[in-house]
Amino acid sequence: MAKELSYSQQHAQEITLSTREILRELPDVCADFLRAIEPTTQPLTRFAYAYDLKLFFHYLQTEVPRFAGKTPTAWTCDDLDSVTARDLSMYLEYLSLYYKDEDTAVTNAELGKMRKLSSLRSFYHYLFKNSLIKSDVTTLVDMPKRHEKPIIRLEVDEVARLLDLVESGEKQTQHQKRYNDHTRLRDLAILTLFLGTGIRVSELVGIDIDDLDFELGGFMVTRKGGGQAVLYFPDEVADVLKDYLRVRRNMTPLPGHENALFLSLQNRRISVRAVQVMVKKYATQAAPLKKHLSPHKLRSTFGTNLYQETGDIYLVADVLGHADVNTTRRHYAAMADERRRMAARKVKLREDAPAGKPDGAKEPEET
Repeated sequence: MAKELSYSQQHAQEITLSTREILRELPDVCADFLRAIEPTTQPLTRFAYAYDLKLFFHYLQTEVPRFAGKTPTAWTCDDLDSVTARDLSMYLEYLSLYYKDEDTAVTNAELGKMRKLSSLRSFYHYLFKNSLIKSDVTTLVDMPKRHEKPIIRLEVDEVARLLDLVESGEKQTQHQKRYNDHTRLRDLAILTLFLGTGIRVSELVGIDIDDLDFELGGFMVTRKGGGQAVLYFPDEVADVLKDYLRVRRNMTPLPGHENALFLSLQNRRISVRAVQVMVKKYATQAAPLKKHLSPHKLRSTFGTNLYQETGDIYLVADVLGHADVNTTRRHYAAMADERRRMAARKVKLREDAPAGKPDGAKEPEET
């Protein structure tokens, strides 16, 4: 009998099939490119590359007159070599606002433009490295500058209010209250996991019942890069999970979803989208002045709390599963800067001088 695939394996297969569907609409060299990077990338990364390349060819076909009417599958490497830096600069401007269809407008800020240009750079680097084009035009176009956004997180009282709202069912519509008995413990467990472990939403939906180990005080997750790691949870999270499990074991999942920890109302493994909608519903009620609250913002709340308690950026990076500590440092640099300012305000060079403002103090001599 064939071994049952894990959620992450099933998801990888679905993504791979979706990537192949996109490649059927692109030049053959795009498939060659994705095969070349397969050993060093994950299926979701290759899907993103394929999606970005499809958008780029669509732009060339519909927005650049000399390529008008040339279907992407008919493109040759000579065609790719004829793309200019001006074409790419216009492409970045196009990404600011374009229409996916007649009614759906799509916008890209700096981060979206950076990712799409990065995809093109990788593609053109492959072409140039393999002598398929004479020059790499993408090196002539500057990467958009990324403007760091402040970390949006929940304060301590907002976290308490969020969890209280789930438990009480307060502020819910009559329609929502009808389902509250079925979803209350599940939603509380999901929110508590985000706030107590910093787990990603893609990791959370993939948790199986067998992944939990209450004696160890942790559970196994498949991380963003495909590797596995154990995340540990505090007693408060363990108690909520145990309460939910007593209800979960009385549910009858649909075939193929028997081992999923979190189920939807249809008794299937809960989806990423369903978790996002649920988090937004409760978080908007608990912190109405903070817009666009998401599972990632709850993850940021955990990361912020952990950094405030420990001041250890390497620990935060490890627990959050960041492959590069610079990613973590970039997010929490403002907090580190504030800690240094606070340290400066604590220092007094004279008894009668206010902290942080040693008027008249001389510069210390070098030794």
